[in-house]
Amino acid sequence: MADFTFFANPMSRAWVAWWALNEVGADFDLQLVEWDNKPQALLDVNPLGKVPTLIHHLDGRDHVITECAAVCHYLAEVSPDAGLLPTAEERAAYYRLLFYVSGPVEQALVSDSMGWKADDPQKEAMLGFGNYTKAMDTLEVLLSDGDFVCGDRFTMADVYVGSQVDWGLRFGTLPDRPLFQAYAERVRARDAYKQTEAECAEHMPTSPS
Repeated sequence: MADFTFFANPMSRAWVAWWALNEVGADFDLQLVEWDNKPQALLDVNPLGKVPTLIHHLDGRDHVITECAAVCHYLAEVSPDAGLLPTAEERAAYYRLLFYVSGPVEQALVSDSMGWKADDPQKEAMLGFGNYTKAMDTLEVLLSDGDFVCGDRFTMADVYVGSQVDWGLRFGTLPDRPLFQAYAERVRARDAYKQTEAECAEHMPTSPS
């Protein structure tokens, strides 16, 4: 049995976890999920039926991990030899960017795509991201201290943050700014990123479901 069972669809956020699995060289059993025919094995461990859903088979027990940011960091934790965890000095930037992008930035991108916004300043203050422009400006500032999230060294936070920037630029949900483009080019150069692109292409459905 493989160390992990990985429920995924290449046309989904599961791409992020797929990249993370490849970064750590994980041994995983890929279970492809069709949107209109979700397997009962997935629903049994994740009633929402969302992907990615990862099951870690460890010491005779199954440990279920969902949510992309959590999956990424979990894989870094259980694969310390991959060298993708932050050092003590890098930890603040690592966690700040990981959770900023998985929270406020994700909310800002979805809200903007849906056309949702708060015209009332008081209601805007209730939003975790303020408004789209503020959220994007802040992301640019936080990524301006080095080549990667933690400065000059690639860590697992760059898998999650890099995926959001990469996808945002590809699909036009993120503003096309030079700093974002340069960061995306650096993460796309990773061997594991290229491996994931190739593997997802192999499993791409002939038509979206």
